[in-house]
Amino acid sequence: MKNTVRVRLSLIMLLEYFIWGAWYVTMGTYLISSLEVTATQVGAAYTNLSIAAIISPFFVGLVADRFFSAQKVLGTLHLLGAATLYYISTVAYFQEFWWLILLYTLLYMPTMSLVNSISFSQMEDPDKDFPKIRVLGTVGWIAAGLLIGLMELETSYYTFRIAAYCSVVLGILSFFCPVHLPRGKRQVFLLF
Repeated sequence: MKNTVRVRLSLIMLLEYFIWGAWYVTMGTYLISSLEVTATQVGAAYTNLSIAAIISPFFVGLVADRFFSAQKVLGTLHLLGAATLYYISTVAYFQEFWWLILLYTLLYMPTMSLVNSISFSQMEDPDKDFPKIRVLGTVGWIAAGLLIGLMELETSYYTFRIAAYCSVVLGILSFFCPVHLPRGKRQVFLLF
């Protein structure tokens, strides 16, 4: 694998987990302090990630695998997710927050498998190459936690905005990923 491809894939992995780490860990603290919700409502908000993890990969995986290149789907989902995260930072009522965080998690959860799919498609030796790239995801998660903690933003809507801005960057960067053709186009391409 070329070094330029390795750097791009590593950056994508870093941003993928930075975005998640920026808002997910402190969401409960934000909800209790800023929206003054109950612990049950915090649990309901966190449940959305599980719902999205079950539902969204079926639909997005089918689309990415058969009709569109994975990097275009990844970019589109992150740009839509960025707009949703930014809007989440402006809401004042839990009911609206709950529906928006469900929408966001439905957009975000498939991106994790898309990042892996793009990465694996570029590797000659996945056993050797993937751990070196995937570790940057852990670094991104830790960096988000350190940034939010050092800036003392745990109770602030800025956690969602930081994630939104990073999601815009990742969305744009995704369009410059190495090409990962969908299965339908790969078969047609191979016939000619």
